[in-house]
Amino acid sequence: MKIKKHLPNGITLLNLLSGCIALVFISTNKYEIAFFFVCLGIIFDFFDGFFARKFNVSGALGLQLDSLADMVTSGVVPGFMMYKLLYINQSKTIGYLSEDYRATVLNSPEDMYSILPYFGFIITLGACYRLANFNIDSRQTDSFIGLPTPANALFIMSLPLIVINTNIDFIIDSLSNTWILLSISILSAYIMNAEVPLFSLKIKNFSFLKYRLQIFFLITSIIIIILFKYLSIPIVIISYIIISIINNISKK
Repeated sequence: MKIKKHLPNGITLLNLLSGCIALVFISTNKYEIAFFFVCLGIIFDFFDGFFARKFNVSGALGLQLDSLADMVTSGVVPGFMMYKLLYINQSKTIGYLSEDYRATVLNSPEDMYSILPYFGFIITLGACYRLANFNIDSRQTDSFIGLPTPANALFIMSLPLIVINTNIDFIIDSLSNTWILLSISILSAYIMNAEVPLFSLKIKNFSFLKYRLQIFFLITSIIIIILFKYLSIPIVIISYIIISIINNISKK
């Protein structure tokens, strides 16, 4: 019985460990492995709640521990990933400046440009606020209001992999643009905390009429993932938000 009691919290700690390992691989530019560990952490995040409900051992400790683990895997990790992307882009920009331009126009371009990458941690701040608010918001038991932090983490973690694995110049140029990356950071922090109800993906019983939207979305998402691989992640997440907004309007 004691093992059952502590199993969900143990799985939660594996989520935290996965996030810590992802940070290490981001720092060594191994983004695909970091992406894998974020995915692994999200899987652990799903199963800790599953086993807590199954064994009926849900408690205040598990709730707080879950949020703290998510803060690392779905908050600190994507923030650090965006910091790294902005840092790389700013380093390239500095490299393009001529020595004369640096000396005559900019006093210290390295210092000026080094500030911008830290704005990537806006994602971490948004995730922290989202997780704290989620714990006290009774409206989010069966569905979400605002984008969940794991979905946002997958979105951010997919960006460097899209650049590496695509041959589309427009996408590469867009995701290598500092201002676009800053805009993504701000928008992701906003959408996590926006008062936008998102339809639940939980299917409690197989009823096509009742869950037709969820079934259609899941089947379509699987097809998109097969066709577009890493590029499918932002496509699916953005589609999820847009469909939810349309669904909310249609209900009204």
